[in-house]
Amino acid sequence: MSNKGIAIYARRSVEDKDNKSLSIASQIADCVKYIKQEYGEDVKYQIYEEEGHSGKDIQHRPAFRQLLDDVENGLIDIIIVKKYDRFSRNLCDALNVFKMFEVKKASVKSLTEPFDMTKADGAMMVHNILTFAEYEQKTISARVADAYDTRAHETGFYQGGKVYFGYQSSRQTVNGKVGSVLVPSSQALALQKMYEIYAKPETSLEDIVKYIVENDISVAYDTGRFKSDNLDCSHISRLLESPLYVRADKEVYRYLSALNYELLDDISAYDGIHGLFLHGKFNNKSGEKPFVKVGYHEGLVDAQTWLTVQDKKAHKTKYKGKQKALNSWLVGLVKCAHCGRAFTIITQTNKSGSKTWRYYRDGGYVTTQGCLRRTPNIRPDEVENAVFEAIRERLNALEIAKHENEKPNPEIETLQTEIISAEDEINKLVDKLADANKALTKRINERVSKLDEYIQELEQKLQSQMRKRKAVDTTPLDEPLSRWNELTTQEKRNVAGKIIEVIRVSDETGIDITFSI
Repeated sequence: MSNKGIAIYARRSVEDKDNKSLSIASQIADCVKYIKQEYGEDVKYQIYEEEGHSGKDIQHRPAFRQLLDDVENGLIDIIIVKKYDRFSRNLCDALNVFKMFEVKKASVKSLTEPFDMTKADGAMMVHNILTFAEYEQKTISARVADAYDTRAHETGFYQGGKVYFGYQSSRQTVNGKVGSVLVPSSQALALQKMYEIYAKPETSLEDIVKYIVENDISVAYDTGRFKSDNLDCSHISRLLESPLYVRADKEVYRYLSALNYELLDDISAYDGIHGLFLHGKFNNKSGEKPFVKVGYHEGLVDAQTWLTVQDKKAHKTKYKGKQKALNSWLVGLVKCAHCGRAFTIITQTNKSGSKTWRYYRDGGYVTTQGCLRRTPNIRPDEVENAVFEAIRERLNALEIAKHENEKPNPEIETLQTEIISAEDEINKLVDKLADANKALTKRINERVSKLDEYIQELEQKLQSQMRKRKAVDTTPLDEPLSRWNELTTQEKRNVAGKIIEVIRVSDETGIDITFSI
């Protein structure tokens, strides 16, 4: 009789739910019966049970980890299980556990597999059992993954697994089939507010965090849940990127198509009502790419707002807002037009300290390629003055464009012209295929492939320009510009980061500004 403790471990995974003999209650009952027969009616035992947990690893089984801790601490020396595969379906994990049990002089007893692990033949049989269990686990996982992938391709039902912020699952009948459909939850209004906040030009993720904290909103993403006192902006960022929430229309279809996603539904399915499921990731090695399926659920965010948010995130500056921009309000935005490296600013002060001069320093000058010069002649003051005037002109032009909707946009017209030219070239190349030999056919296909990629890139830029033209509201930027001289360097930098994508500077080409709005 043990002078320490007896444990029962029972586990049932989702895959075992239809096997009544492996129910938690059945496993425990069989183990208790064995204990009483072997050690007496009054013996004490500890039960460790886990419902709905896979045996593929140890990390996601809290009860099993507690059992291991108790064995490690000398509290348990006999473990009873219905089958060895209840312990693990991972051979490596199981062997490591058994080795630890051996060191701690703890024994394991399987009710259905009477092998003595202290003997060579018994250990070999258990090894074979666990090897088969691991193989079975991988086979089951593959079948589940295949079934999930098939269902995801064929139906707009919610496939389960993730907990989506703003939605909850509801069993419904759609087109004669029963499945889970996402319906708005109590968090839906908060999700809509997050998009509304971020769609404004002057806001950032920190503004959403402030909103969540002030309203004590509990935010859930995937299988995790975090409160407002433990926020991670990356979670919020993913919520703002998800096509799950968009009321997908034709423009959303064109946007996703330009990103080279596989769109399973025809453009006619993008009705401006239903949201989307995005499955998979890009895999350069296998050539696999994410696919998008129109869901049966209604989106929470209108297409225009969702697309505005995507454009803003795509042009979000890499500059970290918590840094102090002491030397210039354009820090991080000014780059060399030749080598592309960001300029740094060096300062020199006269002996009395009454006057300070600022210069640009080109980091590309000391690289192996070596840029043109270490210190360009153009000065930060000159660039800042030119950029400020350009910002005022840009906002004024956007305001005029807002009131003159139909006024031609040179950037849009140029992109449209380039798309038409590329499409014409493809058509001409395709016409030549009928009379082409093998070598020429290969060259034509390569050229068509490159043109197709080029067109997708142009279409993405075109849609972005068209959305910006329609959606930009310059009103929140007018106020800080009107009192520009009163702003701190950091406040000026915050404004510039919302308007400008990059400024390319050189003595030869001057100042070239790329705006993000």
